[in-house]
Amino acid sequence: MGKFVKVAAAGAVMLGLMCGTAAYAQEVIVGLITKTEGNPFFVKMREGAQAKADELGLELRTFAGKFDGDNDSQIAAIENLIASGAKGFAIVPSDSSAIVPTIQQARDAGLLVIVLDTPLDPIDAADATFATDNRQAGRLIGQWAAGTLGAEAANAKIAMLDLAVNQPTVDYLRDQGFMEGFGIDVMDPNKYGDETDARICGHEMTAGAEDGGRTAMETLLQKCPDINVVYTINEPSAAGAFEALKAAGRDDGSVLIVSVDGGCPGVANVKDGVIGATSQQYPLLMASLAMEAIKVFAETGEKPPVSPGLDFFDTGAALVTDKPVDGVTSIDTAAGAERCWG
Repeated sequence: MGKFVKVAAAGAVMLGLMCGTAAYAQEVIVGLITKTEGNPFFVKMREGAQAKADELGLELRTFAGKFDGDNDSQIAAIENLIASGAKGFAIVPSDSSAIVPTIQQARDAGLLVIVLDTPLDPIDAADATFATDNRQAGRLIGQWAAGTLGAEAANAKIAMLDLAVNQPTVDYLRDQGFMEGFGIDVMDPNKYGDETDARICGHEMTAGAEDGGRTAMETLLQKCPDINVVYTINEPSAAGAFEALKAAGRDDGSVLIVSVDGGCPGVANVKDGVIGATSQQYPLLMASLAMEAIKVFAETGEKPPVSPGLDFFDTGAALVTDKPVDGVTSIDTAAGAERCWG
């Protein structure tokens, strides 16, 4: 990240030198397109983007889908930004494959496209991706769950609370990472549902929402009343899963819930014992770095780098739990609360 920040700082100096010229008589237009408006993860992402855009003198225009999976609204947002003469935008794609042709239209029009959080399929369909290593985030919670259970991990009954039927990249990366971390044989690493391990009770979709998590958990409890491990795509779905477990009289600590996001409410749920462990990611950082990158591109034509050995820029992840496991690096909820949303 140091190299990229230096590039962004150099761009800021150049902007200062040019601010009195005709080239900067008008603010550079940039965009942020998220999956939805209401998810706290995306709220913080917008706040981070707006703060950085204001700092850098950029005109930020924000858009969001009506629901998770709303590809049409994201297409309309991209077309709006192209027509507006934007220099670039950051997007959290709702459908990591279906949006690719429209992303290409934007790139052909000269816009820099930076994907946040959910990589495109293929990942190089964007100019850059700033994201948590979602597979590693999944591995961390899988390793923690297996380590917590110890020898009993061999007899686990696992509920998989995923995102959507179309399995966007962030969905299968976290799911399959969890399985790898837990010690489950993964078949196709780029999709879920083909595994043969008898410990998996099933996969249910949550749309990343609390009510979806509750319904998904209720469905899987009917199939496997003895579930003792619950993987969740994010913390709202984890909160919903806990409510279903509570209603079934299973909120006695006998079920481990693990998740990904590390948002402030999620960290509070770890502290309260609702979630056993979560992998924390940093949406505010993703968004602010994207705004810096678009400004540098507008001034110099330079595109942001990737992290060494990866095909994206890794914004980091940390396992948050108050019940550490030997061999799995983690931070406690006090540290998690200081860093939440990043």
